[in-house]
Order: sequence, then C-alpha cells, then structure tokens
Amino acid sequence: MAAATKNNTVTYETALINEFGLAASEKVFNGTFIGDNGSGYARPLVAGDRFLGISQDYVDNSNGSAGDLNIKVRFDCFAVWILSSLAIDDVGKDVYATDDLTLTLTKGSNTRVGYVHRWKETGVGIIHFTDGSLADIAELTDNSGGTAADTIAIIGATYVQSEVANAIASLTAKVNVALASLKS
Repeated sequence: MAAATKNNTVTYETALINEFGLAASEKVFNGTFIGDNGSGYARPLVAGDRFLGISQDYVDNSNGSAGDLNIKVRFDCFAVWILSSLAIDDVGKDVYATDDLTLTLTKGSNTRVGYVHRWKETGVGIIHFTDGSLADIAELTDNSGGTAADTIAIIGATYVQSEVANAIASLTAKVNVALASLKS
C-alpha cells in the first residue's frame, strides 16, 4: 500500500478525540494516521513519528502556516482495519504504521500505533489504537540475579545479598507487567 490519496472509511467500536494544530503545507484525509512532525504539529504519519491518532476529518492546510488549521483525531480506539499479514494467532501483537494508511506487524523504523485486539478474518482485525504516549518507555532490565516473587520479603539489619537481589527482581517484574498493561 501507499500513502493516502483520498478519505478512508473506518468502522470504530469506541474512541476518544483530541485536536492538534496541522503543520504548514499539509493535507490530511479522513480516516488516516496522524503523526507528530517533531515540532509539535500534526501531519500525515511518516514512519518514526509519534502516533497521535486517526484523523476524523479531511483538512487541507496546503496553503497555510503551521497551526492555521486544526485536525481532530481519534485515539485510544478500537477500529476494524486491514493488515494484510494478520492471522488468528497474532492477537496481542504490537501493530506498526509504515505511513498514514498502512499497518504491519514489523517494528523496524515504523511507528507503534497499538496492538491486535481481536482477529476478524485473515488480513482483517480489530486494532486497539493508542496515542503513543507510552510507546517509548522501555521495560526495565533485571541484572540483579535475584528471583522474582509476588511478595517482597523484609530486608533486615543483617541481610544477605540475595534478599536485596530478590526484592529488585520482584519489583522489576511487577513494573514491567504494569508498563505492558498501560501500553496495551
């Protein structure tokens, strides 16, 4: 697929709406992915942009300056979308955009836009589109050598190193679970 050249009809299950100033000399089609151009203005998504949402309207700022017009976007939404390689066992996998209309399961230099919420049929799924605000937060790496558990034992005045290592491992594991939940 290539970048959008017309409005795209999207079937939403639910969505939140936000609004951003459109970058200078940009035209946005309805139902396409919107990214941050790195200067705080919205534009048709380019791989590597921070994902802002899916455009709700057609807005033509081709002859305007940055911020002359605003674009409304839907985010934190569940929408039916074509993802050509999508299979039933891809539920839960991260989804990335290569441009303002095309999705892939390949990270590379693409932009994370959400995850596969539900499989509908081969090549079509319900995608949970998130706004990308947590996408760049990396999971913690645990090099403590400890063993994670659901309980952090008391570390007394006379402790052994393994007590500290186990506590760090337990905290790291829980932080990473919470972070993964927030990202999805």
